[in-house]
Amino acid sequence: MRRTVFNEDHEAFRETLRAFIEAEVVPVYDEWFAAGQAPRDFYYKLGELGVFGISVPEEFGGAGLDTHKFEAVIYEETARAGINFGGSGVHVLLALPYIKMLATDEQKKRYLPKFVTGEEMWAIAMTEPGTGSDLAGMKTTARLSEDGTHYVLNGAKTFITGGVHADKVIVCARTAAPTAEDRRHGISLFAVDTKSEGYSVGRKLDKLGLRTSDTAELAFVDVKVPVEDLLGEENKGFYYLGHNLASERWGIAFGAYAQAKAAVRFAKQYVQERTVFGKPVAHFQNTKFELAACQAEVDAAEAVADRATEALDAGELTPAEAASAKLFCTEVAHRVIDRCLQLHGGYGYMNEYPIARLYADNRVNRIYGGTSEIMKTIIAKDMGL
Repeated sequence: MRRTVFNEDHEAFRETLRAFIEAEVVPVYDEWFAAGQAPRDFYYKLGELGVFGISVPEEFGGAGLDTHKFEAVIYEETARAGINFGGSGVHVLLALPYIKMLATDEQKKRYLPKFVTGEEMWAIAMTEPGTGSDLAGMKTTARLSEDGTHYVLNGAKTFITGGVHADKVIVCARTAAPTAEDRRHGISLFAVDTKSEGYSVGRKLDKLGLRTSDTAELAFVDVKVPVEDLLGEENKGFYYLGHNLASERWGIAFGAYAQAKAAVRFAKQYVQERTVFGKPVAHFQNTKFELAACQAEVDAAEAVADRATEALDAGELTPAEAASAKLFCTEVAHRVIDRCLQLHGGYGYMNEYPIARLYADNRVNRIYGGTSEIMKTIIAKDMGL
């Protein structure tokens, strides 16, 4: 089937990105993997490449393109190469939508130029120890000072992707107590400077996968946040968080599909080169059937991912459709990557092979952004069940 989601501009970007990955990432990726994070100066290179500014308005140094298709190309090309761009994904996919949606013109002038260049890397801090997906249960507080010039932030966050290298973090905190009618009431969003007194980065978490993506614990002890860094209105943070879930879940869905596609590529290459009993592994019927079945699943996931991309760009991707795309694509990726690793035999379990890293990286897709069980709940509710 002919694919129609990308045009000549996207394909030209793909060529540039693929060359960049081969020159700047592949030769040093093992070093990043061993270190557990990408180096901070790499993000300046992504800024120079224009990756951070694709959808940022031109007046702030970006390209001003209102589309997610270039992000989709990034997902495909990083997966194809068996690498990722460290913790930078949250910078664009998660943090930027909040800045574009909530920041005032004055805030955008302060935030976006440095966002585009990579001079200031952003993360978002929602999850807290002991609360998990229950954002309404967060305990971090932001109390307005008596003179009304700043908020005083106290609390802790965990599982914060990009948290080690972040220069700015969008922190979700309680500015008012929940009400009996609505326990989600009272949450607000703040752009917090990580150099602020009382702000600290705790452990860099040791994860199963996504080893080059720095993930950290954060703590706030009487951190002063100027009122000028409140994003949006007080106490409406939960609504804002829900508004951007569709795009976040699209990103996870598309990334999972791209990983599944890459897994088939890695397995096909391996079985054609690996010889067993005097024959390439690819010559055995079981190998052909396994890869054919995987390819069929990838084709279906590609169709779902592309349809979701078009709907997102048109502003028509509903929460239930985003949940459906995430559920389907992440479950497909789980099955396909597992089968492709099996075709590698014992070598598939070795981290020197990209399929092993892909297996570990993929596992979190069914957890973050809402678990598969939460996706099923959303879909069922949309069905009227």
